[in-house]
Amino acid sequence: MRALLLLGRALTAWLHGHADILLYLAPSLALALAMRALTRRHPIFFVFTLAGTLCHELVHLVAGFVLGARPASFTVIPKRAGQRWELGSVVLTRVTWYNAAPSALAPLLLILVPWWVAVLRTRPGWHFQWADLGLAFLLAPQLLAFWPSNADWKIAWRSWPALFIVALAWLCFKYGHSLMRT
Repeated sequence: MRALLLLGRALTAWLHGHADILLYLAPSLALALAMRALTRRHPIFFVFTLAGTLCHELVHLVAGFVLGARPASFTVIPKRAGQRWELGSVVLTRVTWYNAAPSALAPLLLILVPWWVAVLRTRPGWHFQWADLGLAFLLAPQLLAFWPSNADWKIAWRSWPALFIVALAWLCFKYGHSLMRT
């Protein structure tokens, strides 16, 4: 119970400390939700999500290249895949246990783009400018694109041995010194 109280206080303090950034991102979030609703109605609205799709797939491409997953193809042209639409894809030809999760979950880094823009735009003395309206339209697709797809999560699970190794290393680091003393 006490842990929940402390967590609640920490969350409240964090929200108060970042209220200006969250307020700045609110229009982008509203636009993102509108874009998501429109793209479900008709495929022509995919044009609004193109910037986010491009960033999402580029992050997969760069992560795959850096981690040795050998990217073979890249596309951001929407195509029908059964009952759903596939907005883009990157084919990686050498996915292993150690590069699967970082390559597949790399789009999570995209959330830093809207956050970084909001931090820069809300420095002390910030006043709304017309450029902020344009930035809201550019940031909205990033808020839609940062979450990995179901296919990305399935690929990421190939790295479960790496998760085990990281957890073991963390436990050794966290509790190893106390075991050495006894």
